[in-house]
Parts: sequence; structure tokens; C-alpha cells
Amino acid sequence: MTPLISILILVAVAMMGVYVSWRAGRLDRLHTRLETARAALDAALVRRSSVALELASSGLLDPATSLLLADLAHNARSATTSRELAESELTRTLRTVLHRPDFRSHLQGSDGAGELLEELELTAHQVFVARKFYNDAVAATIAARRRWLPRVLRLAGTAPMPGFFEIDDTLTPSEMDEQGTDMPHLAG
Repeated sequence: MTPLISILILVAVAMMGVYVSWRAGRLDRLHTRLETARAALDAALVRRSSVALELASSGLLDPATSLLLADLAHNARSATTSRELAESELTRTLRTVLHRPDFRSHLQGSDGAGELLEELELTAHQVFVARKFYNDAVAATIAARRRWLPRVLRLAGTAPMPGFFEIDDTLTPSEMDEQGTDMPHLAG
């Protein structure tokens, strides 16, 4: 073997090593981004359930609705296996409560009701944004892991394949129209 061929082989091996190292680093960064997005999503969901519990205990709702809302908020916080379902149930209940025809008129004379509703709407929007960021991170990670090099060389190691977090997270019927969902419209 001539020295030129040896040098070319060494350069090719070095370039391949750099490329494999770069791909492994990219996968690692994507998994880190995924974990960070999941933590932000969890924080937003906990905050939303806290505000829902605060609304349930505020005295602004009738006792049956308060009890139902508190129970669903607690279930959303403590659910591990069916968290998506629990969070969707909480959203549907909040949407029903907030868009009852008599709800907003009932709050006119209540102290702090406006701030509580603003905080609830803000937390609902934060859940929507956090879920979008998380699902985008999942899509990027899955796409990177499905390439042939990461699969062949097992560059993801033992990290589990991530899954999307799909919940109903819209509080207003107008948001449902924008997203094109076929859920029934609520009065309001």
C-alpha cells in the first residue's frame, strides 16, 4: 500500500469518525431539548391545575361544579399512565364552566374573579405553547433517530423512543374553530 493511499484511508476514517461523533452529539442535544421541553410542559400543566383548584375553592362556582373541577384538577396532577386523558378532561370541564351563559355575568361583583380568569387563560395558553414545543422536539428527535446511521450504530443508546403528548388544550370555541376540530361548540 502506498503512503498516499494510507493517508487517504486515514483521512476518510477520521472524517467518518467526526461525522459519527457529530451525529451522536446532535442526538444527545435533541434528547436534552426533549427533556427540557417535557419539564416545561409538566410545569405548565401543574400550574394550570393549581389555578383550576384555586377557581374551584374560590366560591365563584356552585358546590357541585367546584367539587368536580377540584377532583379533575387533582386527577390531572396525580395521573401517571393516563395523564393525557386526565388533562383533556380538565380542559373540557374548564371550557364548559367558562362558557356557561350565566358564568361571566355571575362574576361581575366578585373580588379577584377577573384576575383569576386572566391567570387561568394565561396558564391555558402556556400549556398550549409548551405542548407545541414538546411535540416539535419529539418530531425532530424521531426524525433524527430514524436515519440509517443512528439506527445501525445505535447512537441513541438505551434512550426510549419519545412519544407525542396529545391533549385537548383549547379553552375557547374560537380556538377550536382555528384548529379545525370537530368538537361540538359550547354555548357562550
